[in-house]
Amino acid sequence: MATSTRTSDDVIVMTRSGYEKLREELVQLRSTGRTEIARQLEEARGFGDLSENAEYQTAKDEQAKLESRVQWLEYQLSKAKVIDTEDIDSSKVTLGTTVRFLDLDSRREFSYTIVGSEESDPKALKLSVASPVGQALMGKETGEEVLARVPKGMRKLRILDISVSN
Repeated sequence: MATSTRTSDDVIVMTRSGYEKLREELVQLRSTGRTEIARQLEEARGFGDLSENAEYQTAKDEQAKLESRVQWLEYQLSKAKVIDTEDIDSSKVTLGTTVRFLDLDSRREFSYTIVGSEESDPKALKLSVASPVGQALMGKETGEEVLARVPKGMRKLRILDISVSN
């Protein structure tokens, strides 16, 4: 799943793309998701006695999961504050910036956009602000070095460049 950063008044700060991704998922679940579950329930009813109908119970479980996800998405979107890229200070690593850094131990270079937790997708080069590396980078400037905990231990990282992502 896709985060965001919570502020003291329970606002969830997220990027425009993160907001749109959640909104699109909600629209899909409300339409085709619910339609598919209704079809599965109707088909399962045809198998007879509902008290001993595994297909019906499976469809009901899927319906509960879908409705839970719909409620969660509605809550996230109702509390969302979309950050405007024009308001981002690119002199420091913040939510919505793309940071290029060098792992001083492996000498490998990386570039990630810092996003909220719900938007996080390392394969798409989107790093959660709540992740250990995201936390280590937050608020730092170009040229600064930080220590970040990764699965293989501590890594020393040097920030090479910070830019505002679109």
